[in-house]
Amino acid sequence: MSSVNVSFSSLNNATNSVNNSIKKISTGSRHPGASYGPSDYAITQRMEYNLGGYNQSVANTQNANAMLNTAASAVNNTVSSLTGLRENILNAMNGTNGGSDLAAIQQSVDQTISQINENAGVTYNGQKLLDGTNPGITVAGIDGYDTVSMGDMTSEGLGLTDSQGNSTINLSDPSSLSNALSTVDEALKSALDQATSIGAAQQGMGFQEENYVTASENLTDSMSTMDDTDIAAESVNLKSAQTQQQLALFGLQAQMGMMANRANVAQLLGH
Repeated sequence: MSSVNVSFSSLNNATNSVNNSIKKISTGSRHPGASYGPSDYAITQRMEYNLGGYNQSVANTQNANAMLNTAASAVNNTVSSLTGLRENILNAMNGTNGGSDLAAIQQSVDQTISQINENAGVTYNGQKLLDGTNPGITVAGIDGYDTVSMGDMTSEGLGLTDSQGNSTINLSDPSSLSNALSTVDEALKSALDQATSIGAAQQGMGFQEENYVTASENLTDSMSTMDDTDIAAESVNLKSAQTQQQLALFGLQAQMGMMANRANVAQLLGH
């Protein structure tokens, strides 16, 4: 029985070795569980935890940048619209225009103001960006939060219309043209400030994304060095463990057979 117990122990040890090698090969990890090295397992899990944070931070900056691209395009369109609006006012200020000419220019001004409101109504993923209802875009990263402010780029927010939606630019009144020009200049300044704010935020996020990517790559390399299974070496270990398992099984079967034969002989002698 002592020999049988030794054989059982050898078989169990060989079976455990086979199972361990199979698990390491199938998971690709040298520490698929805490029993394979508690401290190394804890370190690799902490690395995996931080790696997830870096990867999500990269995704967050990319998604936020896509949203800001949408806002930036709308603001750029508003800047172009305001440039054209200023040209219309300067045209109206010229004394060569008759009443019908001023009426045509006024119509162009009104259309431009309408387009500015269209620009301000731009949305991304169901969120309005520039109509004054969005306080800012929050970008969450592993190091904290950043918020990119969004201003009111509507015609009212820019001073081009009053609270009732009436245009503050009236080309039929020559005395108001100078004030209209000042209004458009202020509106252009606000639009350019918004464009600059978005551009600076995008530039900063670009740098931050590069930092996250670099940190993720370096952490991945460290994890690979520490935790990746050497498939070739572990395959050799598996083959060796399987051989030991077979030998232990054969030995146990032989011993059990010998015990059975002895029992049979003893039974015959007893008769």
